[in-house]
Amino acid sequence: MNALFPTIFSGMIVLSVALLVVGIVRPGWIRFGQKQPGRPTIISVAISLLVIGLSGSGAIQPAGKNNAETVNPGAVLSEAVYAVDNNTRQCEPGTKAGRAGISDDEQTASGIRYMVKTPTNYNASIAHPLLMVYAPARTNRYESEHFVSLTQEATAAGFIVAYADHRTMNPEAIEKLAQIPGLIEEKWCIDKKRIFLTGHSDGGTTAMGIAFINGTKHIPAAIAPSAMGIRGEDLKAYHCPNPLPVMIMHSSQDALFPGYGKEAIQWWVACNGCEATSPVKDADGCVTYRGCQNNVATRYCEGTGRHPKWPGRNTAMIDFFRGSQDVR
Repeated sequence: MNALFPTIFSGMIVLSVALLVVGIVRPGWIRFGQKQPGRPTIISVAISLLVIGLSGSGAIQPAGKNNAETVNPGAVLSEAVYAVDNNTRQCEPGTKAGRAGISDDEQTASGIRYMVKTPTNYNASIAHPLLMVYAPARTNRYESEHFVSLTQEATAAGFIVAYADHRTMNPEAIEKLAQIPGLIEEKWCIDKKRIFLTGHSDGGTTAMGIAFINGTKHIPAAIAPSAMGIRGEDLKAYHCPNPLPVMIMHSSQDALFPGYGKEAIQWWVACNGCEATSPVKDADGCVTYRGCQNNVATRYCEGTGRHPKWPGRNTAMIDFFRGSQDVR
């Protein structure tokens, strides 16, 4: 029975359009027995049928609704479990004005908007790791959060997570986007030794660019770019940063940036001083290179989705960041 609904609603749309045209042009054609309705009545009925048909087919929806769930589970804040010991970095009480929960209209001096989300039980005296998420092309901070669905899992793991609006890619834009972690640190209690960067497509390009561009490469403690648009030939123009934990996610079916991930990981393998051959295949399908300087983790995770698809390795990525240390 449910399978008939799309056909019924489509039929209503066609009927309503036909009725509307006739009601406007030739209302005299329409009769119900001996009664002939006026033009306003015919048009009103046609519009009512059109609204019902469009609503039933999903072409129009009530305000505030869309085809996705009203609340994205990946955007829900979680409660963190704090384990405080003598090695825990802390902030002086009262020195950080950032509030717990959601701050969704932060802005840089150059006008880049970003939002910050904390664990529900955010403790302003404990230094948190920061997970900075950079957006794909033509995507704002809200769309980026929905796309990656990292908030719930990241805040449960004790991270503060932030999302920035997209900016057209060029070195100046990357440098401006790189200012955001420092701005967050001014208001929230952040461990500057645990600032982690990720993002997809242009967001991945941003995360990776920050890690090797002079003036910004000191910022991340580790990066996990996805589907970034930087190839091996581009990287030849840059000097290696100090050894850095890297987890590159790229698809073998990425038609926009084909093979870029494999080229980029080889550059990082060389920069991190790893053994270039015989990486270890992990249980999650990624490979880890051995013998890297300072024992920095250097991983490559290859997927099979198209370029616009987020790889969905959220748990693996958060575990990667939690196990990474700033070795600079």
